[in-house]
Amino acid sequence: MKAMCVDDERIILEDIVRLCLSLPQIDGAEGFVKAKDALSFLDKNIVNIALLDISMPDMNGLELARRIKERSPDTEIIFMTGYSQYAVQAFKLRASGYLLKPVTKEMLAEELDYICSKKTQLFANTISDHIFVHTFGNFDVFVDGKPITFKQSKCKELLAYLVDRQGSTVTRKEAFAVLWDDRLYDRGMQKQLDVIIRNLRSTLKENHIEEIFELERGTMRVCPEAFVCDMYRFFEGDVSAVNSYRGEYMSTYEWANITESYATQIKQKSL
Repeated sequence: MKAMCVDDERIILEDIVRLCLSLPQIDGAEGFVKAKDALSFLDKNIVNIALLDISMPDMNGLELARRIKERSPDTEIIFMTGYSQYAVQAFKLRASGYLLKPVTKEMLAEELDYICSKKTQLFANTISDHIFVHTFGNFDVFVDGKPITFKQSKCKELLAYLVDRQGSTVTRKEAFAVLWDDRLYDRGMQKQLDVIIRNLRSTLKENHIEEIFELERGTMRVCPEAFVCDMYRFFEGDVSAVNSYRGEYMSTYEWANITESYATQIKQKSL
């Protein structure tokens, strides 16, 4: 998970970042003394967990949490403070944790374990089939509740785009335009696309889910009947899927904005 730490006291901030990086649940952590710098970072990066000091001069942690949730509803919030009276307000903001300073490695590890177990339980309650495709927020593919790893980011993006097309066929040239919108579709780039397709098929085969992808006569598609997808359920009117959608869909990919806008309109009409 990627973490973001915000505290106006630099010594404390550096200590929190160090604690984060010492824990196996965290594979990256950035620290900020100013809330506005943290928000700028969030606009360009995926952040799974935000550890926030509450009492800060330029913007307090409660207000920062509100703005983080507006931008990234899936980001988990853990507040850090020396004052327990903020606890009620913190949990009204759907905070995942509340740590009293000084924060120790054991305290932080316990909060992270809780978050991880909560997410695991969420998937256990959600995934009723062998293959689950998650599109709300980030794009991921789960097999029996475990996320698969792709050999290349372009392989993952290609599959994401095919999922977005909901089973419609996509030509190689169309796929290329999505993956490399600033490049010419020449012979060299055609070969690169071939490598991406080959690696995608290899990854799916290694995870025993090759049935979700179909390649025939220069076109490709996913087979929607072979997996469960949160957005597909959303469009079918599934109540739990509609309630789970928070306005973010495949956040990493700009081409997903059209579907995201459409889904957001549907969500607003349902309120």
